[in-house]
Amino acid sequence: MLCKIIPEKCIACGLCQVYAPEIFDYNDDGIVIFKNDREALQEFVSRNEQDNALIAYRKCPVRAIEIIEK
Repeated sequence: MLCKIIPEKCIACGLCQVYAPEIFDYNDDGIVIFKNDREALQEFVSRNEQDNALIAYRKCPVRAIEIIEK
């Protein structure tokens, strides 16, 4: 599963990090970034984190997360 983030849409609500703390983190302004690669705008999600990524995607109120299932 490929996960993409769109920082320009992020409103810093914090839900993605609550539901998928192993995937998402925040920059100093509270905007979503990937925990493992702070510069990346997309990354593949490990099988054991896919459910959490989907929950974070569904909970994001502004669709700053996109999921592409492969």
